[in-house]
Amino acid sequence: MSDDDSADDDSARVAARVADLVLRSTRVVTPEGTRPASVTVTDGTITAVLPHDAEAGGRLVDLGAQVLLPGLVDTHVHVNDPGRTEWEGFWTATRAAAAGGVTTLIDMPLNSLPPTTTAGNLRVKQAVAADKAHVDVGFWGGALPGNTADLHPLHDAGVFGFKAFLSPSGVDEFPHLDRAGLDRALTEIAGFGGLLIVHAEDPHRLAGAPQHGGPRYADFLASRPRAAEDTAIAALLAAAKRLDARVHILHLSSSDALPLIAAARAEGVRVTVETCPHYLTLTAEEVPDGASEFKCCPPIREAANQDLLWAALADGTIDCVVTDHSPSTADLKTADFATAWGGISGLQLSLPAVWTAARARGHDLTDVARWMSARTAALAGLDHRKGAIAPGRDADFAVLAPDETFTVDPAALQHRNRVTAYAGRTLTGVVRSTWLRGERIYADGEFTPPRGHLLTRPA
Repeated sequence: MSDDDSADDDSARVAARVADLVLRSTRVVTPEGTRPASVTVTDGTITAVLPHDAEAGGRLVDLGAQVLLPGLVDTHVHVNDPGRTEWEGFWTATRAAAAGGVTTLIDMPLNSLPPTTTAGNLRVKQAVAADKAHVDVGFWGGALPGNTADLHPLHDAGVFGFKAFLSPSGVDEFPHLDRAGLDRALTEIAGFGGLLIVHAEDPHRLAGAPQHGGPRYADFLASRPRAAEDTAIAALLAAAKRLDARVHILHLSSSDALPLIAAARAEGVRVTVETCPHYLTLTAEEVPDGASEFKCCPPIREAANQDLLWAALADGTIDCVVTDHSPSTADLKTADFATAWGGISGLQLSLPAVWTAARARGHDLTDVARWMSARTAALAGLDHRKGAIAPGRDADFAVLAPDETFTVDPAALQHRNRVTAYAGRTLTGVVRSTWLRGERIYADGEFTPPRGHLLTRPA
């Protein structure tokens, strides 16, 4: 017997002595791949990943052939609480997360009142969320014109980074940064080692695009051209290179920007990139006129563009997949694409939506877990606790029946406003249960009382 074998046996014996829970499945998704295993949990932490039939002690939950995934980490969610709780709130958003296998989310700083742009405003939001969170919740701060002095205090208060818009955000209390403002914010944030996450569309390109109101999706798509994303991303990458700053590109829609990103990485620019389920699963060709539940900014583009996003996800140019869950009340989703609120509600459906499309393109659940859990946890600096089924991580799990299908019924969603672009679509993959630190918080439509913790950025 080798020394490594002896160490593994010792680990198994320790796990067997101390485990208070064992989750067993013939398909456990680990960083090394999917395999039969028994996962032992003690005091909310994974202690070992053992062979499937290992004697591990503790309460055994045998999942059979249902897949045990690491709980998803969604780093792009608009909860809108406090201030616009008629749009969404921590109670409903985190229930939707739990029902979708999401065990950690990070809330965006805008659409709430007040926005998370000062340390005091952060404390307001934390107080509101404290007793309503069914899953773990962290917070992004905001970078606005004139709040440079607030950025370091927000960083010290535990936000995970700072969001900025390079074009109008859609709400007056969260204005966008011009090029000079971007430089000021990036200089400050780079000085203390922070992260700037950016909605990258160029306002001049948007202003120069044809602007036609009305119900035609083709007109809306023309009003948000790929060039607006490409120009803003090029400017962001140049600033990040000049200032040696760490940046993250939000909700990438334009495949034309991919060569710019790849080239910047090759030059050492510290940039990461996300895209969203709606860009990977919905196409402009299928959006009905007047159906503003499909409106988001940047927009859902053509099928050929989508193919290139999938290729970039496969080769690592795009790092991760997050929802950009951005709901509103139904009355704001008018039939006029120019005036309707822009945002896709998809928090509860992200896992089955991505899995349905991924499996059709030859990907497996190991890929999905990497895109939606491991890499998002790493983006937020939470990969010491979240994002993998591995010893020492929080015992956060999603249990998925990967071959079962369902038709999306908006009335069955936990979102406060049940308006969704996925209505009527048949998706594959049913979330059977969700676990947070070794406690089952959701199972087949039933929820436990809120158990989520409020998270702050690791030191």
